[in-house]
Amino acid sequence: MATRWLNDEEREAWLANSAIMISLPAALDARMQREAGLTFFEYMVLSVLSEQPARTLQMSALAARTAASLSRLSHVVGRLEKRGLLARTRIPGSGRRTNATLTEAGYEVVVAAAPGHVAAVREYLIDELEPQELAALRRIGAAVEAAVKRERPDAVPAAPTPPGTSKNRGGQRRAAD
Repeated sequence: MATRWLNDEEREAWLANSAIMISLPAALDARMQREAGLTFFEYMVLSVLSEQPARTLQMSALAARTAASLSRLSHVVGRLEKRGLLARTRIPGSGRRTNATLTEAGYEVVVAAAPGHVAAVREYLIDELEPQELAALRRIGAAVEAAVKRERPDAVPAAPTPPGTSKNRGGQRRAAD
């Protein structure tokens, strides 16, 4: 089958998207480390746990929600556990299943880091776009996620609600907001 090369317009769109995929996480990571002493990925792990019942999630589900391999997640969780920000417990029964639970210290860290994270997201992305551009970005993200799910349905679950974007059922801001 012949390669369907990108035309000029498609190439420009792809390069602009590549800049977002590479530059934005790097900027968020640098700022999070500078302001909160966490990597962006560590923040996301703590944030996802802060939104769960009992602040607990099975490691495989946490890996899926953070788009990480179990190996990468295990390494990062080990660092966070040494800092007292979360704890791992084996799930009884057959198999090697483990839960990660956010500790009170971890909850305090994610709550303290959330305003800086939201400010960075606003500064680098949200406030730079017009409402119609945000709507288009949301549609684009959903289309890309759907395409990836078609290719790897078991590997990519629904994306978590980004921190700072929603409220819980009682209308209160979530811990990670």
